[in-house]
Amino acid sequence: MSDAKDEPKPRERAEPLTEQAYRELEERIVTLSLEPGTLLSEQHLVDQTGLGRTPIREALQRLAGEGLVIIMPRRGIRVAEADPRKQLLVLEVRRELERLLCRLAAARATREQRSDFSRIAAGMQRAAETADDLTFLRLDRELNTLLIEAAQNEYAMRSMRLLQGHSRRFWYMHYREAADLPLCARLHAEQARAIAEGDADRAAASSDRLIDYTETFTRTAAGSAGRQRRP
Repeated sequence: MSDAKDEPKPRERAEPLTEQAYRELEERIVTLSLEPGTLLSEQHLVDQTGLGRTPIREALQRLAGEGLVIIMPRRGIRVAEADPRKQLLVLEVRRELERLLCRLAAARATREQRSDFSRIAAGMQRAAETADDLTFLRLDRELNTLLIEAAQNEYAMRSMRLLQGHSRRFWYMHYREAADLPLCARLHAEQARAIAEGDADRAAASSDRLIDYTETFTRTAAGSAGRQRRP
């Protein structure tokens, strides 16, 4: 067994308050701490997070742009509902975008970013071995962020950011009844490892395998949700 101090750790980076607010609120929405349909207020979120009104407001605007919350003037903010059928439409776009981003990241990632991809791959492998859902979810978000940064294409980045929260929330809503978490974590590890090693073809193929699995999972989860709604 390796010593914990030898395990790769993320480098600490200064994080703007708005980014901190966004990350915290997005995780609460994705992990259903803030459930679909929940009514929110800026002041309540300020009190809960200890962050200022401006970072919370800017984070909510970003989440609204991604479709995860709905801002209702003079009435508050509502967490958007989740429709399993629409997730298949999300995947149609994700397949093409993610394949492109993986190719670009494999070619353009810096040495530091390649090190981060390797660290995430190792973390995903450990999550697969322990079936650690929360670690998987956090590494998934970190991988998504690193992928779009390393690809260095602002237009693909903007498009991908609109899809990521929806995908992660759908996963969290349904993975207990429909997912093979160890398999999914291993597929993420393969994707991150290929990018770290600069192999664009293997990175693209890994991305396709991951989306193939995600589509199977989504159809299973959507079918299960449909059966539960029937009288």
